[in-house]
Amino acid sequence: MNKFLGYIFSLLFYISFGLALVIFHPIQWVCYKFFGYKAHKASVDALNFFLTYTDLLMGCSITFINQQNLPTDRPIIFVANHQSMYDIPGLIWFLRKHHVKFISKIELTKGIPSISYNLKYGGGANINRKDSKQAVSELIKLGRRMKENNWSAMIFPEGTRAKDGQMKAFQVGGIATLLKKVPNALIVPVAIENSWKLVQYGFYPLSFGEKLRWTVLTPIEPGNKNPEDIVLEAEHAIRIKLNQVISNPI
Repeated sequence: MNKFLGYIFSLLFYISFGLALVIFHPIQWVCYKFFGYKAHKASVDALNFFLTYTDLLMGCSITFINQQNLPTDRPIIFVANHQSMYDIPGLIWFLRKHHVKFISKIELTKGIPSISYNLKYGGGANINRKDSKQAVSELIKLGRRMKENNWSAMIFPEGTRAKDGQMKAFQVGGIATLLKKVPNALIVPVAIENSWKLVQYGFYPLSFGEKLRWTVLTPIEPGNKNPEDIVLEAEHAIRIKLNQVISNPI
């Protein structure tokens, strides 16, 4: 039934999603060019509010759970599993007070209304996966901006989307590089559930009536821990939430 209804409602969803991207592109441009970072961020937050709740057109429920008292006066490195592109608007909207910046493929900085503009001027890191030196340099620059502005970063350490919802092993590199520049950053795992189901049939139809959920888990103080242990601890916490625990996780 969710596939059948998906054929009916997916077109409406895509029209609404695309309109939001097109409408907010010039809004972002005006905000950034004439009013600076704060106005630009406000426009990006508003965009992602609309993108997040466009999921309602697909009959999805949207649940964001954050029972953690997260600080706003120090950088945070959010560490999440990654299931689909629809993970991201909710993360931007619900964590907006933390000024979350993303690490993205440099290819995404061109050709996508609103999204490309924000990636280019929003303060994140746009990396060339074929150029390790450029990628490390971008992460270092992001770390400096986080330290100077108390911004946060979102990392998907799997390196790619888990299209069937099954988590892949987390990679250490990006988190380790950021921690060198912002050693006081708090590590906060985030578990994402069911967004892979929205695209389980591919681009069209989307699946109707899925229960999208983001859960902020217990923060990890880096202290004297090495990056490998921190990443394993974050991965294990998310696996527990998703009931995907593997043997000998830490």
